[in-house]
Amino acid sequence: MRKAEFIMALVLGVFSAYLMWKSAELPIGWQKGIGPGGGMFPFWLSTGMLICCVWILVRWVRRTSPPSQSEEPYMDHQTAVLIGMVVGSLTLMIGAIHLVGVYGAVPLFFIWYMRTLGRHSWTESISLALITPVVTFFFFEILLHITLPKGYLEPLFYPLFELFL
Repeated sequence: MRKAEFIMALVLGVFSAYLMWKSAELPIGWQKGIGPGGGMFPFWLSTGMLICCVWILVRWVRRTSPPSQSEEPYMDHQTAVLIGMVVGSLTLMIGAIHLVGVYGAVPLFFIWYMRTLGRHSWTESISLALITPVVTFFFFEILLHITLPKGYLEPLFYPLFELFL
């Protein structure tokens, strides 16, 4: 696990730096009369991700996190099964977006992921599954005016559009 933590922090750190570089091709600040520049959110999210990767590497060097202290193998059978479950469920979620949209697929994924892999309570799983699409809807559709796929659930959103637009 120690090796896995180091490799993932390094790979994600490099990916973060790349995203920062690419998003800086667009304005990353606030533009008067327009709002946030096209690269603002990707740039600052990538910056946050890079800071987290650096912090993971610092903890890895100091051996202060449980994975950094572990001498377990990089990949055992249980880990491979877990990764397969995550990849499979994400693939199903992305496929479900065409049917039930983002606001239907994400809650279904959260409920399955949190209950099955995270072993969280039903209350936590359902709460997050209901709160996340609502917050995502208001952030993208109302605040940023970016339409996300709604699939067959689109008629359920008409009252919200009438209320806020």
